[in-house]
Amino acid sequence: MATTIQPLTHKKWAGAIVQPGKEFPLTPLPILSGQVPEGLRGTLYRNGPARSQSAGINLANWFDGDGAILAVNFTDADATGVYRFVQTAGYQAETAAGKLLYGGYGMIAPGPIWNRWLKPFKNVANTSVLPLPDKLLALWEGGHPHSLDLQTLETRGLDNLDGLNQKLPYSAHPKVDYQTGEIFNFGVSPELNATLNVYKSDFTGKIFQKAKFKLQGFPLIHDFVLAGKYLIFFVPAVRSNLFSVLAGISCLGDSLQWKPELGTQILVFDRETLTLVSRGETEPWYQWHFANGYVDATGDVVVDFARYQDFQTNQYLREVATGKTHTPAKSTLTRVHLQPQTAKVISIQQLLDRSCEFPNVPKPNVGKVSRYTYISLYREDTDISQEIIDTFGRFDHKTETFTEANLPENCYPSEPLPVQDAQNPAQSWVLTVVYDGNSHSSEVWVFDSDRLDAEPVCRLGLPSVIPHSFHGYFQTANKLLCT
Repeated sequence: MATTIQPLTHKKWAGAIVQPGKEFPLTPLPILSGQVPEGLRGTLYRNGPARSQSAGINLANWFDGDGAILAVNFTDADATGVYRFVQTAGYQAETAAGKLLYGGYGMIAPGPIWNRWLKPFKNVANTSVLPLPDKLLALWEGGHPHSLDLQTLETRGLDNLDGLNQKLPYSAHPKVDYQTGEIFNFGVSPELNATLNVYKSDFTGKIFQKAKFKLQGFPLIHDFVLAGKYLIFFVPAVRSNLFSVLAGISCLGDSLQWKPELGTQILVFDRETLTLVSRGETEPWYQWHFANGYVDATGDVVVDFARYQDFQTNQYLREVATGKTHTPAKSTLTRVHLQPQTAKVISIQQLLDRSCEFPNVPKPNVGKVSRYTYISLYREDTDISQEIIDTFGRFDHKTETFTEANLPENCYPSEPLPVQDAQNPAQSWVLTVVYDGNSHSSEVWVFDSDRLDAEPVCRLGLPSVIPHSFHGYFQTANKLLCT
C-alpha cells in the first residue's frame, strides 16, 4: 500500500515568501543593538527571488521568482538601505499583463503547446551580484547579466560585457582574482550536446578572452572553481532531456534526470590560455556550490564543496516555493584532492557531517589557501526535510574545528559573508540578513568572525521583510574590485 504524505503545517520560514518582497527607497536603518564597527565601511548587496507568485498564481519553483536586490550602505554617518526589483523585460511584461507569460526552471510557458516551441525563459536576474567600478551586475545563469546603478539600484538593462553575443549565457558564479583583478566565468549553451563557454574579463567586467568546449548531453553546471592557475569544472551526473524543454512539453527542472552511471566528469583548464589541461571521471555526486580551490605544496589541487549523494535537492527546492517541504536533501562539506595534469582524484574526504550550503571563503583567499570556510547549515536538532537553513558557522581547517552561530529559534540567516576590517587587517566581520519568523521582520546582523557563537556586535532593522535570498557581495568603500 502506497504511503500518503500528510499535509504539513507551514513552518515559520515560509512567512518570508508568502507575499512578494516590498520595495523601499534609500532609508536610514535603525540600530537595534550594538553599533556598526568603525572599520566596516562599504555596501552589502544581496540578490534573491522576491516574487514567488505572479497575478495570484503561485510559481512552481523557488528558482523562478523575480529577482530583487537589497543594498545596505555602511558609512561614517549612518547605515542606509534600499530594496528594488530588477526591472527585467519579463518582470515588466508580466506586471503590465497581470498574468504569467513565460516558462522557467520549474514551469512551462502558459498557452497551447505550439506557442511554447523554442520560447525563451524569462531572465529573472535573481541569483547573485557582482559590483564593478561603474555598475552592479544582477546575475542569472541562463542569460546575460542585468546592469544596475550601484547606489540607486536603478536597472539599466541587459549587459553583454563587450563580449557576449545574443545567445551566450553568463553564470551567476564568477570567480575573481583579487590580486590581478581578472574575472573568470562560464555559461552553458542549451544544445542537445551543450557547449561550455569559458570567459576571462578585466576588473571592469569587459570580456577579453573566450573559449569553447563541447560537452556530452546537456548537464546542469551551476558553479566552478578557480584554483591557482587552473579553472576546474565538476560536471555532475545530471542530464536534461532538452528536446522536451525546447518542444514545450516539460520545464527544465522536470527534464533533469539523475544518471549515476555517468559519474562526475572533471575538466581542468589553464586559466591563462583557457585551454583544456586534462579531463577525468570520478564517483557520482551533485553539487550546487564550491567553497574554494587551491594548489597545494605538492602541485595537487584541493577543492572544497557542499556534496549531495544524489539529486534529491531538485525536488526539495521545488517544494520550497510552496512553503512546505518534505524531501530530505543532505549535503556535507567535502574535500577532493586531484592531480591537475591527469584530472585523477587522489582522495575524497568529508570535513563536516552537517547538512550545509553556500560555502565561501574571504574574498582575498579565492583560488588560494584559506584557513577558514564559512557555511550556512541546519541546526543539529532541525528536521532538514521540513525546514530551510537556520544557522551558519566557520570551519577552521588548521584546527579542524567548527564554530556555530547561536541564533534564536525560527530565525533564518542568509549566506554568511566574511568582510575584512578596513582599519585592522587581523579583524574581520561576518554579515548576514536574518528573517525573524517570530516577529515577521528582517534585520542585518554583524558578527565578530572570531566570536560567531556570541551575540552579534550590531543589529540593523530593515523597513520590510526580505524574502530568503541566494547570494551576496560586500563591496568595501573606496576600493576597486581588484584591490
